[in-house]
Amino acid sequence: MEYEFTTAADIKKLCSKHKIKISELAKRYESERAGVSHVVVRNRMKKTRDVIWEAIENGIGNKKKSDLKMSGGDAAKMYAQLTNMRDMMSNRVCVRAMAYALAIGEQNALMGRIAAFPTAGGAGVVPGVLFSSSQHFHAGKRRLLRAMFCASAVGIVIASGATISAAKGGCQAEVGAAAAMAAAGLIEMQNGTVEQCFDAAAITLKSYLGLVCDPLGGLVEVPCIKRNSIAAMAAIGAGDMVMAGIKSFVPFDEVVRAMKNIAETMSPKLRETALGGLAATPTGNKIKKKLGLPIIK
Repeated sequence: MEYEFTTAADIKKLCSKHKIKISELAKRYESERAGVSHVVVRNRMKKTRDVIWEAIENGIGNKKKSDLKMSGGDAAKMYAQLTNMRDMMSNRVCVRAMAYALAIGEQNALMGRIAAFPTAGGAGVVPGVLFSSSQHFHAGKRRLLRAMFCASAVGIVIASGATISAAKGGCQAEVGAAAAMAAAGLIEMQNGTVEQCFDAAAITLKSYLGLVCDPLGGLVEVPCIKRNSIAAMAAIGAGDMVMAGIKSFVPFDEVVRAMKNIAETMSPKLRETALGGLAATPTGNKIKKKLGLPIIK
């Protein structure tokens, strides 16, 4: 395939050869891979964008708790702070990004419709970062769409070189991957270079290497939802660093390989099994008891 890629190095070569952005390469890759027109590919991403926005709107206005009362209502609390920024240390972009990320996670916990971008466990980060930032920059739907395509290309690189499954690689593979994707998309939204996109992705993913997946009761609620919200802040921070001229000392492809090595040596107890970490705390065991699951002592 003319536009096939599996690494950041591949993407850089193809973008240079065709004089295009990562988002355009991602669109051509999917068109070629799926055997459909660019219009079809773009319309599918538009549908994803609309599903995400619907989930955000539902989430920020919903105070309902999940069945086990572990999550719910936090997105509404965070979003409400936009009218009272005097109490906040972050700026409006970050507060809104955290609210949006929380909204997606809470909708997932309530069995609402979301887009797994790239997974359900990490689904709040990219929407939080890109949707909040697009409003800040008055970017419009087209620039938002390009940022999402760019993010998806970075996700393909991570999935190809390592994994985006917490069951295989811990939460570095879900929330960490999502944060890297969001950071790259944010840079393209600001018309950054291909190199800058991968610098932002590398800086972000490096900060999440080794992150374990330890959900209480095996449910995608605690610590997953708040973890997404904090990761959105990390992605925005990495984006600001890159726009200030800071580069990643370690290339993105090497960071992905490091992530794979860590995943291969990580204990199964820390890979979505709810057998270690926060899942094995007294609070975690209380949730297991309610679910009729074995207690970890």
